[in-house]
Formats: sequence, C-alpha cells, structure tokens
Amino acid sequence: MTFQQFLLILQARYKVALFVLLGTIALVLAVTLILPSKYVASTAVVLDSKPDPLTGSMSAMSPSYLATQIEIITSDHVAQSVVKSLKLDEIPQIKEQWQKATKGRGQVHVWLASLLVKKLEAKPSHESNVINISYSSEDPVFAATAANAFAQAYINTNLELKVDPARQYTQWFQARVAGLRTELENAQARLADFQKKTGMVASGSKMISEEKTKISELSDQLVLTESQLADTQSKKKNVKSGNTLAEVMQNPVILNLKTEINTQESKLQEASRNLGKNSPQYQAMENQIESLKKKLETETQQILNSINTANSVTIQKSSELMASINSHKKQAIEDNANRDQISVLENDVESAQKAYDTVVQRYAESSLQSQSNQTNISVLTQATEPLDPSSPKMFLNLIVAVFVGGFLGVGAALVAELIDQRVRSRESLEIASGVHVLVEFTLDSETRGIKGWLKKFSIALLSKFRTRKAILAT
Repeated sequence: MTFQQFLLILQARYKVALFVLLGTIALVLAVTLILPSKYVASTAVVLDSKPDPLTGSMSAMSPSYLATQIEIITSDHVAQSVVKSLKLDEIPQIKEQWQKATKGRGQVHVWLASLLVKKLEAKPSHESNVINISYSSEDPVFAATAANAFAQAYINTNLELKVDPARQYTQWFQARVAGLRTELENAQARLADFQKKTGMVASGSKMISEEKTKISELSDQLVLTESQLADTQSKKKNVKSGNTLAEVMQNPVILNLKTEINTQESKLQEASRNLGKNSPQYQAMENQIESLKKKLETETQQILNSINTANSVTIQKSSELMASINSHKKQAIEDNANRDQISVLENDVESAQKAYDTVVQRYAESSLQSQSNQTNISVLTQATEPLDPSSPKMFLNLIVAVFVGGFLGVGAALVAELIDQRVRSRESLEIASGVHVLVEFTLDSETRGIKGWLKKFSIALLSKFRTRKAILAT
C-alpha cells in the first residue's frame, strides 16, 4: 500500500475512523467520571549513617541495605502493626467485609494487612538515604494517616529487629557469665589450696627461692670444709713422723721443752765426765731429762690427737654439708615443680578472668542495647492530607484517548477497506486491470464539510508527492 492509497482510504472511510475516535474518547471520559478519585499521601524517612552510640558500628548505606529497608517497609509484619496501631480490625464494617471475602477464615488483621500493602509504595530517593513512603486511598485523610502509620510502624519494627536479638544475646550472656564466674572461682580456689599446701604464694619472677641462696651458702662452706679436710688428711698421714708437723715444730711449749732437754742433756754429759754415772746428782739429772721427754711426748701426742680429732670433725662436717646440700637440692626441685604447678594454676585463673571479663563486657553492651529505644531512622516529613486527587486525571486521560482513538480509528478504516476493497486511484486501477490509464476525469462539484476538507488535504498531499516523485525520476 502506497501513501497515496492510504490517504485515499482515510478520505473514503473517515466516518469509520471518526466514529471509533469519538467512541474511544466517550468511553475514556465515562470511565474517568465513573472511577472514584484516589489521593496519595507521602511521608519521608531518613536513615542516619552515624555510628551507633552503643556499639560504635556504622550502618552501611549500600543499595542492598536500602533494598532491605524497602522490603521491611512493605512487609506484612509492618502492615499488621499499622492495622493494630490504627485499630482497623475493630471497625464493624471492616469485619463484615472480611466475613464476606473470606467466610470467616483466617484472621481479620492479616487479611486487612494484605490489602493495605497493595496500596503502599516505598521508593528510595536518588543518591540519598531518604525513603519516600506513599499510600493511596479514596479518603485523603486516611491516606495521610496510613502513610504516617506505616512510617512509625517501620521505625518500631526496625527497633524491634535490633532490640530482640540483643535481648536474646543478653539472656545467653547472663547464663554464660554465671558459668564463667563459677569456673573462675574454682580456679582461684585450686590456686589458693595449692599455695596453702606448699607455702608458696607466687611463681616465676614474682618469687625468689630461698633454697637457691641456701644451696649457694652451703656449697661455699663445703668447699672450705673440703679444703680443710685435705689439709687434715695430709697432716694425718704425717702423724707417725710427728716431729715434722708444723703444729709440732712451731708449738712454743714443745720448743721450750726441746730446748730444756737439750740443755739438761748437755749438763748430763758434763756431769758424767765429772761425777760419774753412779753419782746421785747424775741420776737425778737423768730422771729430770726423762721427765722432760715424757712431757714432750705428751704435748706432741696432744697435738697429734687434736689433728685426728679435727680430721674426724671435718669429715663429719663435710658429710653433713653434702647431705644438707642434697636435701636443699631436693627441696629446690620440689619448689620448681610447685612453682610450675602454681604457674599453671595462675594461668588458669588468668584465662578464666579474661574470659569472664570479656563476657561481662559483652553482656553489658547487649543489656544496654536491649534497653535501647533509639534507631538510626527518623521521620523527615510528615504526610499531610492531599488537596488534589492523584487519579483519575481528566486532561491526561483525554489526551491519551485522542491518540489511542485515532490509532484505533485508522486501524478500523484499514480493516473496513480490506473487507470491502474499491478502486480509488489511477495506480490502483492499473494494478487491478493491468492496462495503462489514458485519461482521468474529475468532478467539478465541491464537497463541503469534513469530507471536503479531507479531499482538499489529500489532493494537496498527492500533488506534492507526485511532484517530488517526478523530480526524483528525472
């Protein structure tokens, strides 16, 4: 179909197109007048991204977070909260509607909440943390009331979602605190009992062992005693040749006795030459020398006996020191074991204390959070009663009806032409007959009205179309 044929069809079938256009406009106008007016009220809530004053955590305002908040706003839980806050389920007329719609099945507030959600719309503002909550209703007052109720119910639900888990955590932490307190007390009791049993109060760098000091002192004494023992052992070996001992040779009494003996022996030799051995004086001198030698021997034996006694005492002292050192070493080993055990018990107490302090801190945080009545959501603007209805819009509907009616009218004209086709131009005649048209006759009578206007409009368009076609052909 050429454009010329299309214009000729519209010229011939204008009544059909005009009827369809007027019918569409009339239908849209009637529907617009019949439909009840709907009012839309909107409220805006803002989501604060500041740190939580209790936990210090930041609310991530990501697209997924905002999408989650939209889902919460449009959830049945929030809608049911709105029904209860506005006490809609207590209105007799609504109960009757519920009885008719569900025949008494289910619950009225659940059924009513599902109806409210259908008229609710929540959208986030572009590149901001603001969410617009809109509600449509035939009653402008109820539209504003419902929008504000949904905003408040959303805030309350958000607070519940934050507080309810905190309350559950608080109960769990409370039970855990009691258990950890018992474990801490048991660990402290075990440490106290062991300290009481061993007499030690600390471990590691907190305690200085007295056994190490005692062992060091006894070791020094043992070294000195062993040195003395070696000296007495050496002297003991020379007991038989006592005259060579320093104690004997340097003893003043023995030295005096030896000097006196030597003096008396010299006198005795002189007396033997002068008086003779049978002389009473000579015999007296012999007796005196013998007495001095016995006294010398007695003094020497006393020194030798003192050396033997000192050797025995040194041996005994060395044995006692060695036994004492071994005893203190054994005690030191036990002390080390006890300190290790105390260290283990102290670590148990420290670990139990840390676990208890951590859980107590988390318990305090959860307890505060469970008592919180603040959220990061606040109402930015309250919904007010709308003055003008949002739908139906008369002017917009009429414009749409004109465009749709015109399109349907053109379509109806084309359908009518397909049902009852006619020759309306020279080109159509040539195509239908297969013969070139030599002469074309036109009527001079002037057609008036819409048909005449359409005819003139078509002739003008056709002349321009033919002129352009001829120019392109040349």
